[in-house]
Formats: sequence, C-alpha cells, structure tokens
Amino acid sequence: MHDLNRVPIMDERAVLRAVGRMARELVERNAGTDDLIMVGVQRRGSQLAELLVREIEKAEGDRIASGHLDITLYRDDLRAIGPRPVIGTTKLPAGGIDDKAVVIVDDVLYTGRTVRAALNELMDFGRPSRIYLCVLVDRGGRELPIQPDVVGRHVEVMGDQTVEVLVPELDGRLGVDLVTLPKEAA
Repeated sequence: MHDLNRVPIMDERAVLRAVGRMARELVERNAGTDDLIMVGVQRRGSQLAELLVREIEKAEGDRIASGHLDITLYRDDLRAIGPRPVIGTTKLPAGGIDDKAVVIVDDVLYTGRTVRAALNELMDFGRPSRIYLCVLVDRGGRELPIQPDVVGRHVEVMGDQTVEVLVPELDGRLGVDLVTLPKEAA
C-alpha cells in the first residue's frame, strides 16, 4: 500500500538504468578513466557514487578511486539546523585530489547550496584539474548559478512537493519518490 503523499517516479530498474547511462557519460566526458575520482556527498550521494564506481569498473575494467564528503560545517544554514549539528566524516582517496578529475555525486540538485558547500570543502583538500557535477535528479529551483554536467532525470516539482532518493543501505530500497508535503509543511 502506498502513502497517498508519496508517488514512486523511479523504481530500482529505472535508477540502475540511469546510473549506467550516467557512468558511460562520465567516462566519455573524461575521455576514459585516467585520474577519475568519484566523491559522494553524504548521505545518499555516497551510495550513488558507489553505484557509479561499480558500473564504471564493470564496463571499463579499471579501478576507480572514490570517497565522500560531509559538508555539515560548510553549510550556509548551519545556525538554522541547531546548536549541535551531527558531523560526519570526509574521506578522500589516499593519493589526494590534486590534478585529478573529481566527480561530485549528489542525489538531488535543488537550490545549489549543497553543491556550493561541497565545492568549498573539496577545495580545502587540493586543486583538481576538473570537477564534474553528477546528480541522479535535477528538480530545478536554483538559487545559485550551479548546473550539473550529468543528470539521471529531470523532474518538474510543484511548490508543495519534494523529491526523495531512496537507497537500500538507508531506506531498504533503491528508488526515487515524489512526495507531496502536508499543507502546513509546504
């Protein structure tokens, strides 16, 4: 039984098809896998980055370095999230990111503020030769001039709706849902 406020818009097969296409596009844009590093934005961007790594390694036969970013301390709304934010870990490949092609992977692109925070944190660790932005869902609504290089799906979202990406490790299934918020939360 489905929640009336939650409508699946991508099931597991659709997500995996999109990830496969996104992986091929990233390899194409980078002219191969040389110096390619996949970095997921915590939380669900990390799981998507691992899906992309597996897909590229399967298709290309090359090992892809990966890591993840916790952007908590780089958020511009840190005060709004409370006096004791939960801070996770950032882990980047041992060889560093200098002169590498780094792919920032996130689940949903909305205002662009998460990506801005990820860029700021990433630059504290080095100077990549190129940074790509890869998102599973672009829902529009930008507040900053940030655009993705690789997108799984564009979704039109109304003012009282949000997009939720679900991953097995955190949510028990792989998919994307369009969620209509209750009137008081919208």
